[in-house]
Amino acid sequence: MPSIDINCDMGESFGNWEMGNDDAVMPYITSANVAGGFHGGDPHVMRETVELAAEHGVGVGVHPGLPDKMGFGRRKMDATPEEVRDYVVYQLGALRAFAQRHGTTVQHVKPHGAMYSMLSESPEHARAVMEGMLEVDDDLIYLATDMNIYEVAQEIDGLQAVYEGYVDLDYRADRSLIVEKQLEDRDPELVADRFVSIATEGVVEAATGEEISIPADSICIHGDNPNAVEILEAIHDRLDDYDIRLASLSEVA
Repeated sequence: MPSIDINCDMGESFGNWEMGNDDAVMPYITSANVAGGFHGGDPHVMRETVELAAEHGVGVGVHPGLPDKMGFGRRKMDATPEEVRDYVVYQLGALRAFAQRHGTTVQHVKPHGAMYSMLSESPEHARAVMEGMLEVDDDLIYLATDMNIYEVAQEIDGLQAVYEGYVDLDYRADRSLIVEKQLEDRDPELVADRFVSIATEGVVEAATGEEISIPADSICIHGDNPNAVEILEAIHDRLDDYDIRLASLSEVA
């Protein structure tokens, strides 16, 4: 029976600005990537998101971004490997405090937006972040969004890494993602088909129609997708039919 984690980026609201649908999505996932306050989130949203995850037995991870709320952490920034490491450690420390307060722990790290792109393009930045994680907690898991980062993670002694796949975005033939500026409704049944394909066979159809390998143990669903709940319901409807077991990130690492 294949086991797979479902993760979702969460806690990205701040102040009066709301992002995503965390309350409705949380019951369907196993891991929550909680914004650390730089690209999204604030202390109150971080607390509320950790509380919600703890209530539903969902694993908590930090979703650190570059310090750029106006650009939602998606704009490039000139930063050294050491500076990026410090950004991650800072946000990780804040989330760990909220997790401790609510009787849970931080299990993983998944960088956001332009920070993720920076790590994908620069092994030096990626190694600095990963080594910084281990210095804080050597049980932390790195959730790798692409193969470049996953390969670097496998070279770091003592680091657990999990490769993640996407089913509500399209892939190019080279396994890079086609990221839309604004997410639109997706056909829940088609997305559920893609979930089953990755979970059971480790493959998915690229936008060009060819089958590509996505050896993922975690699947990301975007909580800010307009019909994210319908997508997750369709996925859950397939679990028993295909003997797929949902598992925490720590179980599949």
